[in-house]
Amino acid sequence: MKDHLRVIISGGGTGGHIFPAISIANAVKALRPDAKILFVGAQGRMEMQRVPAAGYDIKGLPICGFDRKNLLKNIKVLYKIWKSQQMAKKIITDFQPQVAVGVGGYASGPTLNKAAAMGIPCLIQEQNSYAGVTNKLLAKKAAKICVAYDGMERFFPADKIIKTGNPVRQSLLETTISHEDAIRSFGFDPTKKTVLLVGGSLGARTINESIIRHLELVRNSGVQFIWQTGKYYHAQILEELQQKGQPNNLIVTDFISDMGIAYKAADLVISRAGASSISEFCLIGKPVILVPSPNVAEDHQTKNAMALVNVEAALFVKDQEAPDQLLSLAITIVNDDAKLKSLQEHILKLALPDSAEIIAKEVIKLAQQAHQPF
Repeated sequence: MKDHLRVIISGGGTGGHIFPAISIANAVKALRPDAKILFVGAQGRMEMQRVPAAGYDIKGLPICGFDRKNLLKNIKVLYKIWKSQQMAKKIITDFQPQVAVGVGGYASGPTLNKAAAMGIPCLIQEQNSYAGVTNKLLAKKAAKICVAYDGMERFFPADKIIKTGNPVRQSLLETTISHEDAIRSFGFDPTKKTVLLVGGSLGARTINESIIRHLELVRNSGVQFIWQTGKYYHAQILEELQQKGQPNNLIVTDFISDMGIAYKAADLVISRAGASSISEFCLIGKPVILVPSPNVAEDHQTKNAMALVNVEAALFVKDQEAPDQLLSLAITIVNDDAKLKSLQEHILKLALPDSAEIIAKEVIKLAQQAHQPF
């Protein structure tokens, strides 16, 4: 067992945590094909499906977040935290990793806490411009902290920080299909402008309302729309479209499995401002209108968005203003070739390529410093 590099990667909850985690794992395997990698996630969260689909083993902890509205429910939450710590200790003891990686999300707290207490070097990866609570708490115990934005000394010890950027799904960078063929794959006309709307893997109510309220504007726009509703909202939206009539220039799906083709088809993207998505837009040079979610800690998505808006690399619409303003703005921008070109040029300047490989090298280096033979 000691002959192999062994790495635990913990975290999840959303695609924004899971996709970078899988990218890091893939990069470690590319550098060290002998590596044994075990994921630790939260039971019932999407990592429990997505990680095995990517070819990796995962263990689930019963961890969950605090209920700020019903304080009595937190007695159960405290028990789950204690239980998760006990389970994390057993997982670590059984697997014997030389290094532990945390990507944010509930499961990374107990896993990295126990790993650090057992003398295993830890690396955390913070995707956002405003650090998450779990990573802020883990920072004192971490040996290295990989970040995507400048100014993260506000949250973390400066001597531990490495600016690596956020790892993105490799498939996005390997998509070779042409813009025209990508549009045709959706059954659309490659001579017409195309807008892609994505609210993340779970969906975004406001982005969805921006379409459903203005179906006539969609119908008469002369623009084609690819709309990922998210699984939570999909059935309700299909019902509304059945009542109101679905425009021919609107494709509706709950989840897009190949985002590389969807991005290639789009002249303009409308998206939440999650750090992982923003990193993808930077690397592929995609013009984007960002609608930050207001339902995130410390309003970090607005901070992510403004990092781009301040250098003219993206446009921004407030969540509460989106249902009224977003669609008409998107139609105006997608028909303005000069503006699209300017947005593309500016966002490409922010790209940090090879993030996953840089982080993977740090992971391997930490494992070697642990003085364990492998």
